[in-house]
Amino acid sequence: MVDHVSSEPRTRSWWGWGWEDQALTDAECTALGGLVPGLPDTPLPVPRVTDLDLPAPRAAVPAALDAICDSSPEARAAHARGKAYRDVIRALHGDVGAAPDVVLRPRDEADVVAVLDWASDADVAVVPFGGGSSVVGGVECPAGSHAGVATLDLTALDRVLEIDRTSRAARIQAGVLGPALEDQLRPHDLTLRFFPQSFEFSSLGGWIATRAGGHYATLRTHIDDLVESVRMVTPIGVSESFRLPGSGAGPSPDRLVLGSEGTLGVVTEAWMRLQDRPRHRRSTTATFETAADAFAAVRSVAQSDLNPANCRLLDPAEAALSGAGPGDRFVLVLGFESAVLPVGDRFEMLVELVRDHGGTVAAPRVDGDGSGSERDAVADTWRSAFLRMPYRRDGMARMSALTETFETATTWDRIEELYEVVRHEVAAVIREVTGGDGLVTCRLTHVYPDGAAPYFTVIAAGRRGSELVMWDQVKAAVMDVLSRSRATVTHHHAVGRDHRPGYDRQRPEPFAVALRAAKAALDPAGVLNPGVLIDP
Repeated sequence: MVDHVSSEPRTRSWWGWGWEDQALTDAECTALGGLVPGLPDTPLPVPRVTDLDLPAPRAAVPAALDAICDSSPEARAAHARGKAYRDVIRALHGDVGAAPDVVLRPRDEADVVAVLDWASDADVAVVPFGGGSSVVGGVECPAGSHAGVATLDLTALDRVLEIDRTSRAARIQAGVLGPALEDQLRPHDLTLRFFPQSFEFSSLGGWIATRAGGHYATLRTHIDDLVESVRMVTPIGVSESFRLPGSGAGPSPDRLVLGSEGTLGVVTEAWMRLQDRPRHRRSTTATFETAADAFAAVRSVAQSDLNPANCRLLDPAEAALSGAGPGDRFVLVLGFESAVLPVGDRFEMLVELVRDHGGTVAAPRVDGDGSGSERDAVADTWRSAFLRMPYRRDGMARMSALTETFETATTWDRIEELYEVVRHEVAAVIREVTGGDGLVTCRLTHVYPDGAAPYFTVIAAGRRGSELVMWDQVKAAVMDVLSRSRATVTHHHAVGRDHRPGYDRQRPEPFAVALRAAKAALDPAGVLNPGVLIDP
């Protein structure tokens, strides 16, 4: 077993994103809110658990599970919802809805089996919970469908159990959060190299269950690409696939687990494909005057087989919002990395390709650490803003702004039209809902030879007390335009409960029939995360 490396404890925010000590102050919230006309002058107060009116727990946990049981108000509140804008707004107004009756923290797989056995017999819904960073309503369970609700917090299953250096893979428990995982791989000079924006606060099991997207803009974009085999506990038994580099033996059992969002079983372990840690890096940015030139350049990059690690296109509004540009040009953030060979030749080829499409490429800055790598100042500014964005979102929510993101994907022949249609239609809905203009920005987060994933941000003035209703109207319009455009309802944020209407329209009905049959077979009592993907 690999030694676990722990870090200094910090306090997570129960109502908002990330660490409590990183949240915006009242003064910072007020200053940020001042940028959006029509918002109140002062922020909503930070909510306190002691002010919540939590109902008494309904579920009676058997004595055999006492050691892993927590029914404290703090635990129940922290596990009631995820970290979407809807979740934050409700918490700010003191509404945690149907908080779980109990939080169970299994110490090993046997505890997971015991919980599912009890829950199936007692008609208690079980919501698997990793880092709790869901932004699609994936970890909340409405009251009424079952005799009780239990959250299954897997974060105690946080070990790298075995490393196969020859095959460059590791057997990893599903509850490990991103930083702890990398801490345990680092002494072996290995890395999973999977860094979603939620990296600090999300788990391996959560990445697998939601088919999360990492930081790579090309090639290994989704967690799917890194999974070698998965072990999942279901109410009828344990499912574990063979460790294989590839297989043509029928439908893949791993594909059933990937994206199942806790409704078919509980992921407890996985063998994951690792990489050697990168030693060579170069990055730069380029600017474009028109959308046509910018999209054409990115498409050429995606189809070039040069495979940069980073290829993020920011539209002018997104560039200005993140401090990466003045707001009059598209900004392309590019980066290469390698553990084996210098990346200079591929980098220069990419630079020439971008210039051929009208891009103005910035001069790189050479690092002074002796690595020989080159970094770009604008790219570094964008990275810092990217990691800070969720905290700023919470600050804007405290000012009663509508501030949220949504993401999608479509093919290159539709990408520019989708970009324009979404921006204009969503902007029109914002005017209708709020009575004023809002901001709709976009960036491309992942690119493929046949298409790309646009990621939109919405900021507008809300009315205090009506923020949720207003955002739901905007969100419904978003789902409508994506469905009409035959773009996916989500590229990497998962379906949860928030995206169910769009997912139901996107999913072929014969597949829905098969999914319902799989749910009935694996979870006969229907206790696992009811309402996610399919109706209970």
